[in-house]
Amino acid sequence: FFGNEVPDDHGNCNRGNSNSFAKFGWRDPELPEVIQMLQHQFPSVQSNAAAYLQHLCFGDNKIKAEIRRQGGIQLLVDLLDHRMTEVHRSACGALRNLVYGKANDDNKIALKNCGGIPALVRLLRKTTDLEIRELVTGVLWNLSSCDALKMPIIQDALAVLTNAVIIPHSGWENSPLQDDHKIQLHSSQVLRNATGCLRNVSSAGEEARRRMRECDGLTDALLYVIQSALGSSEIDSKTVENCVCILRNLSYRLAAETSQGQQMGTDELDGLLCGDANGKDAESSGCWGKKKKKKKSQDQWDGVGPLPDCAEPPKGIQMLWHPSIVKPYLTLLSECSNPDTLEGAAGALQNLAAGSWKWSVYIRAAVRKEKGLPILVELLRIDNDRVVCAVATALRNMALDVRNKELIGKYAMRDLVHRLPGANNSNSSASKAMSDDTVTAICCTLHEVITKNMENAKALRDAGGIEKLVGISKSKGDKHSPKVVKAASQVLNSMWQYRDLRSLYKKVRLGFFLDLSSFILLFKFGG
Repeated sequence: FFGNEVPDDHGNCNRGNSNSFAKFGWRDPELPEVIQMLQHQFPSVQSNAAAYLQHLCFGDNKIKAEIRRQGGIQLLVDLLDHRMTEVHRSACGALRNLVYGKANDDNKIALKNCGGIPALVRLLRKTTDLEIRELVTGVLWNLSSCDALKMPIIQDALAVLTNAVIIPHSGWENSPLQDDHKIQLHSSQVLRNATGCLRNVSSAGEEARRRMRECDGLTDALLYVIQSALGSSEIDSKTVENCVCILRNLSYRLAAETSQGQQMGTDELDGLLCGDANGKDAESSGCWGKKKKKKKSQDQWDGVGPLPDCAEPPKGIQMLWHPSIVKPYLTLLSECSNPDTLEGAAGALQNLAAGSWKWSVYIRAAVRKEKGLPILVELLRIDNDRVVCAVATALRNMALDVRNKELIGKYAMRDLVHRLPGANNSNSSASKAMSDDTVTAICCTLHEVITKNMENAKALRDAGGIEKLVGISKSKGDKHSPKVVKAASQVLNSMWQYRDLRSLYKKVRLGFFLDLSSFILLFKFGG
């Protein structure tokens, strides 16, 4: 889940207010002359030369490449260790422009090969100048979009970004937040840049996730930023978006990649899964249904009462999977209007609810307890493909809990079917806009919801799902990818497994005028 970069800036070229370039008379200096002046004995000349390079390469990738070929990046990196603050400011501004954009990945690699990342970190650690700190973190954010530099940034910059920027700017160590600090929190460009950088590098794979999870104070501070924004206008800020997306990435494969997850095998979790396989004794609890009393094992938690084996408040890495994280995610989903933040929060819940890990079971119960299922269902109606995809997959994972499955089948079925492409849509354009990934996610959710639950299969039929699914399956790649066709066919095949429902299918008028025999053949041979 990637972030953006810090865009080019014309910068403050002081050429007109200085005699640094006076020897050139009326003409502008040539590029090699400007690069050479980066080594001038006077700091004012070096600063103006760097500022002029920043101005020259604004929005011009050819000039950026030429500066690299003529050795300008190395000289600018050398200036990061200069004794003068003004030289730092101009050098950072030029470097930020030089490494902006995917088209300039060669410049990013060159900066790294010049020792630029450690030099930036040294400057960030020692400077107190706010503008320079913004520029340094902006350069690092731009560098972090290059896949080859993500692990080097984690190795050299993670600790300093966390301890020198994210923790102090988040206000976590000074909790509770003062009102004035809370207002200024998300307007901090330094925090925005630092979280944007870590958002990018958090997608670098398992080792990157491991290091970030184990970085002291990082998870705590990121969550504190989010919690401090709830209920304020800052909830839609880029900083909150970055924090949510980092946490989403760090929530991926927690059970497989953490020592806490590896300590518990799946066999130990059999008693934690709520209800039996057929859902006959499932509890219909929470905001959508009345709660039935049900005997539960000592280790089982259904969202009510204290968590088993959890006497201490969570901290550090534990906060990633503790059920207390559900509430801020759900608040974001209900109050935020930033689609990237919505996708990130839904994706985090999707990751946390996956599988049979003890904490995944607890997360699914916590979402039900906090009345999160209606919030997710409502987001199926949003006009944003990626949000709908993340929400549909989150609902699929929530349906691994039998009680959640009943509630989703009862109250979300029509919304899920409505997002499928096909006839009977009051807003067909919305369904046509759905990507193959999103349609596949919806089909997978439908498959999970109807599995071992005949009532949900009836609800799918009553919502007009059979007609749409048959239409997708019959397209055979004309309108949909093979992945989508396969997913739709799997849902239909699962529907056909309910023998008691087969007679009801005769009452369904298929849009393709299929008789019952061809309907059966579709399941047996066409899926």
